[in-house]
Amino acid sequence: MARNRDDFDKFQMTSMRDSSIGLLKLLLILIFFVTGVVIGLTSNSHITWYFSLQAEQRYNSYALAPSSSSSSNNSYNTIEKLDCSSIIDDYVHPKTVTHSMSDDELFWRASMVPKKEEYPFTRVPTVAFMFLTKGSLPFIPLWERFFNGHEKLYSIYVHSPPGFDLNVSTTSPFYNRQIPSQIVEWGSVTLVDGERRLLANALLDFSNERFVLLSESCIPIYNFSTVYNYLTGSLHSFVESYDDPSRYGRGRYSRSMRPTIKLSDWRKGSQWFEIHRSIAVAIVSDTKYYDIFRKYCKPSCYPDEHYIPTLLNMLYGSLNSNRTVTYVDWSIGGPHPAMFEKSNVTLGFMRNIRNNGTVCGYNSDESNVCYLFARKFSPDALDSLLGMASTVMNF
Repeated sequence: MARNRDDFDKFQMTSMRDSSIGLLKLLLILIFFVTGVVIGLTSNSHITWYFSLQAEQRYNSYALAPSSSSSSNNSYNTIEKLDCSSIIDDYVHPKTVTHSMSDDELFWRASMVPKKEEYPFTRVPTVAFMFLTKGSLPFIPLWERFFNGHEKLYSIYVHSPPGFDLNVSTTSPFYNRQIPSQIVEWGSVTLVDGERRLLANALLDFSNERFVLLSESCIPIYNFSTVYNYLTGSLHSFVESYDDPSRYGRGRYSRSMRPTIKLSDWRKGSQWFEIHRSIAVAIVSDTKYYDIFRKYCKPSCYPDEHYIPTLLNMLYGSLNSNRTVTYVDWSIGGPHPAMFEKSNVTLGFMRNIRNNGTVCGYNSDESNVCYLFARKFSPDALDSLLGMASTVMNF
């Protein structure tokens, strides 16, 4: 009995000791937990304060500018205002024609048309003179005289073979006016590509209202003021577009173009056009008709003589005069017009081109001024043309 009592007392003492140890462990765990929480909160507050300070310092360094009275009155900062006028000016009047856009990117960019009719700047309509050349421009001295004194009323774009450097002085209006180009081949759709490339680059300048396509053998036959007023005052574009029933017209049509382009839609005309801005946008935006020409208008079709005349006939006939403003002599026959050499260039010859009795429609009236430019002139005619520019062409 006594032994049983002793065993019970030992068991009781062991249980109490175990309970004390368990309570002590629990207390230690609680102390460690509370200490960890306190340390964590303290560390977090310091970290938050550090990063907040860093963010504030960076904001003050990059986004804020000290006010003029901060040193004497207070330490407040004011946000620096951004001048957007230069950004808008660069957008609507690009200062350079060089860029890295592909044709698809360029045409997409050029096809953008603002919905708001009013411009947020004073817009003076300008004429884009676009030169599609095989190389050099032999009549640059004549054109420089033509442009002189009218710098705010025109812009120049030159599409020459890739890698060709147009060697002109830094004071020439042709300086740095070569656009990114690609190879073009006579009689192929690449000629149309060159035309569209010129139009797209010229459309990037929102002041360009009229667009003239010229070659290296073209010359002006009136002074700048006459040409400018004639083009900007016209209600129509000047694209030759007519139905030629011969094998040189309808004979080039492919039945594969049906039903999008029918034979009755097919038109022919001079490559050398002058168009309004709205027509230029339509041409660079077009994929429906252009893709058909690219696929079915092969070299014997001469797409440069049919694409734009057909497009305008189908969609914009009421906006076109159906005539060209560039004089060309086809009387000798063959695939190329007559070449005017130095011996041909006389006072009488030039006066006859300017006024040969031809009467043409201009807006709702008739006019004796039907041609503003002429081609094809041989490079050796330059001196003769310069000699009579002031007396015949009045510039």
